[in-house]
Amino acid sequence: MYNHQLDTFIVVADSGSFNKAAEALFISPPAVIKQINLLEDSLGVRLFTRTHRGLQLTKAGQSVYEDARYIIAYCRESVERAKKADDTQPSVLRIGTSTMTPGQTIVDMWTQIREEIPDIKFQLVPFENTPENAREILKNMGKNIDIVCGVYDERALKHWQCAAQFIADVPMRCAVSVYDPLAKKDRLTVEDLHGRSIMLIREGWNEETDRLRKWLTVEHPEINIVTFDFINLSVFNDCENSDRVLMCIDMWSNVHPLLKTLPVDWDYSMPFGLLHAPKPSKTVKRFLNAVKKLNK
Repeated sequence: MYNHQLDTFIVVADSGSFNKAAEALFISPPAVIKQINLLEDSLGVRLFTRTHRGLQLTKAGQSVYEDARYIIAYCRESVERAKKADDTQPSVLRIGTSTMTPGQTIVDMWTQIREEIPDIKFQLVPFENTPENAREILKNMGKNIDIVCGVYDERALKHWQCAAQFIADVPMRCAVSVYDPLAKKDRLTVEDLHGRSIMLIREGWNEETDRLRKWLTVEHPEINIVTFDFINLSVFNDCENSDRVLMCIDMWSNVHPLLKTLPVDWDYSMPFGLLHAPKPSKTVKRFLNAVKKLNK
């Protein structure tokens, strides 16, 4: 209902820098500059001047800035009023799905869930696994995506500014290339990993993986730990193309066709659940209640 370049304009004005605005918006600085140039061209006024302290609003820019916040807020309120007035609009639950956060858990439960909430439809919203997308989606749950299935801990929820409904504790496994001698086994012992390198996500990502890292370092120094920053497909490719072992969970077992996921005789697991906004919508609340009832 309004030119969304105004959103970018407000972030640039608040940050006083194209680079800082780009970081906040998870896009490149040239993309931010292009949007501002297009906005200035469409309005026919100059919005910013460059100074040694950064960007400053012109008088015209200050005027647009003051009105833009009102325009954006009013448009959002207008859409919400329209949705509430439309009694025929179906309730739609938007499920974020990616390689590392597949929506299969919800799909598998959907037949039973629909018995509780037959009027709610669900829509799969695919997204690419990148650190930028993870931050944008999880810090804005309910904006474009309502639910994401994934592993978490309380520290992560606080950082992402979202909430989660617990489903189950999922065991940590190990994935190896199907050509690795370990792939012939049905189950691994920790001693099977002696002399090998295990790929673990960086410290601080999850409390339970940190516990596993500490235990391996102290009790099994024969195992070399290789750290990576973010779980995505390239990590699985690295595992398959090397003789390394990858810490994995069952929901990632189909990510790479040439990797085999195996249970290990250790007692480490992570909470898995439905990530959602701290203040979920009525539709999301009904869905979460239905899942909770099914999960008893």
